[in-house]
Amino acid sequence: MTKTHEIDTMGPVDYLVIEFPGNHMTGEGIPLLLDLVDRGIVRILDLAFIRKDVDGSIVAVAVEDMDAEGAREFAVFQGASSGLLDRDDLREAANAIEPGNSAGILVYENVWAAPLAIAWRRGGAQMVASGRIPVQELLAAAEANA
Repeated sequence: MTKTHEIDTMGPVDYLVIEFPGNHMTGEGIPLLLDLVDRGIVRILDLAFIRKDVDGSIVAVAVEDMDAEGAREFAVFQGASSGLLDRDDLREAANAIEPGNSAGILVYENVWAAPLAIAWRRGGAQMVASGRIPVQELLAAAEANA
């Protein structure tokens, strides 16, 4: 299968930057993420970790460099790298987090949406905008309409 064909059959690809205050990564969400992968809902393309020191310097954190608990929790993702994330992306993600915190950067394919995306592309359609509504905005809207 060619790269072009592979891309043509993919679902939408999203990314998340998840901030962990005080560099405390619990791993609590890992079983839920693995469940999504196991059920074919998402496919992990990249997972990287960074730390932003109090002086603002940015350090990439490898799974094997985490403490014993972190290394054990995140070991399943070791080597998850499609090449989409580069140093500039890590720096940009670091701009979104506070000094003294760390972050996980997750790039994933929405496998569940692949058949729909393929059908739209076959029909000549293309996505021209995308976005996400933060939970805080949903709560504010619900309170305003209550």
